[in-house]
Amino acid sequence: MAPITTSREEFDEIPTVVGIFSAFGLVFTVSLFAWICCQRKSSKSNKTPPYKFVHVLKGVDIYPENLSSKKKFGADEKNEVKNKTAVSKNSLHLNLEKRDLNGNFPKTNIKAGCPSDLENVTPKLFPEGEKEAVSPDSLKSNTSLSSEEKQEKLGTLFFSLEYNFEKKAFVVNIKEARGLPAMDEQSMTSDPYIKMTILPEKKHKVKTRVLRKTLDPAFDETFTFYGIPYTQIQELALHFTILSFDRFSRDDIIGEVLIPLSGIELSDGKMLMTREIIKRNVRKSSGRGELLISLCYQSTTNTLTVVVLKARHLPKSDVSGLSDPYVKVNLYHAKKRISKKKTHVKKCTPNAVFNELFVFDIPCEGLEEISVEFLVLDSERGSRNEVIGRLVLGAAAEGSGGEHWKEICDFPRRQIAKWHMLCDG
Repeated sequence: MAPITTSREEFDEIPTVVGIFSAFGLVFTVSLFAWICCQRKSSKSNKTPPYKFVHVLKGVDIYPENLSSKKKFGADEKNEVKNKTAVSKNSLHLNLEKRDLNGNFPKTNIKAGCPSDLENVTPKLFPEGEKEAVSPDSLKSNTSLSSEEKQEKLGTLFFSLEYNFEKKAFVVNIKEARGLPAMDEQSMTSDPYIKMTILPEKKHKVKTRVLRKTLDPAFDETFTFYGIPYTQIQELALHFTILSFDRFSRDDIIGEVLIPLSGIELSDGKMLMTREIIKRNVRKSSGRGELLISLCYQSTTNTLTVVVLKARHLPKSDVSGLSDPYVKVNLYHAKKRISKKKTHVKKCTPNAVFNELFVFDIPCEGLEEISVEFLVLDSERGSRNEVIGRLVLGAAAEGSGGEHWKEICDFPRRQIAKWHMLCDG
C-alpha cells in the first residue's frame, strides 16, 4: 500500500479554518451574553421603585403592578371598551365620547363667577357614586369674589387628592382648568399646561402635557407618589403653576395655586377640590436685583432666625461702576421697629455672598403682627448710603414675601430659604 502524503499547503489551511470557526463562535457567545444582559436589564427597569412617582393618564390604573399589563394600554381590547362605556354615561372620568382631539370637553355657557351655576354643574363632574367628598373650604373662593376680583379672574383649577394606605401612595389628579385668560393676542387663546411641586422639599416636580388652543383644558392626569407616610402629609403643601406654552420665547405664566395640606383629612377617601388661580408674584424689580433669605421660626423659644445668604444682579453704581452692597435688617412689631441688624459690606460686586445669621426675640406669641424689612444699600464714604432695593416679609406682604412667611408659620423649626425680587426703596 502506498503511503498517504499530505502537501504543505493543506497543513497551512487547517489553522485558517479553525481560526474562522473560533471567531464565529466568539461572536455568537458575545451576542448571546449581551442579549441575556439586555433581557435582565429590561425586566428590572419594569419594576417601579417605591420612592418614585408614576405618571398615569386617563383611564389607566395607578399602581405599578398593573402598569405592566398590556390590556390597560391596548386599544383593540373590545371587552374592556364595552365595560368602560357602560359606566361612562354617569361619570366624567370615563366619558371619552364628548372630547375633542385635544382631550377637552366642549365649552358650556356657565359663568365662572356664579355660585348657583357652579352648584348645578358640580354633581355632573363629580358623581356621588365615586365616594368622593367635596371640601367646604374649597368653594369659599367661588362664593366670595368681589367685583374687582372677578375682573382680574385667572380661572379655576379642579383637582383631587387621595391617599392609599395599602400602597403608602399619595395620589394627585389634575382634572381640569376653566376660564383661563388668552395669552396669545392673535388667536385669543392659550396652550396651557400645569407644573406641580410638593413643598417644602421640592423633591417631586412634575408637569402635565400641553393642550393646544383652549381656555378650558381637561387634563385628567394622575400623579402617584410612593413612599410618603400619611403622618407626613400634613406637613406638605402643593404648588401648582399654570403656564401657556410659547414655541418662540419663554412660556407665559398664567397664575398659581398654593395648597397647604395641613387640616385636609384624606382618611375618608378621595377629596375633590377647586381653587381660584391667583396672579403669581411677577412684580418687576426694575433692575433692583434679588435677595436670598432663609427664615426659621422657633415656637418653643419664640425666636426668629434670619439668614441673609446672597444677593445677585444688583445694579451698578452711577459713580464708581460697581456697588459696595450691604443689607440692613429691621424687625417690626405692629408697624413699630423694635430691632435692627446689618451685614458687612461687600466691595465692588453685583453678586454678593453674605451668609450672616441674626436671631430676633419675638415679643408676642405667633408671627401675626411681626414683619421683617430688608434694605440693600450701597456703602459710600462721605455721603448718605443709597438704597438699592427693598424687601418686606410678613403676613400682610404680597407675592413671594407673603408665601415665604406663611410657610415658616406652617412649618416651625424648619429653615426655609427663598429668592425674592427687590423693589424700589
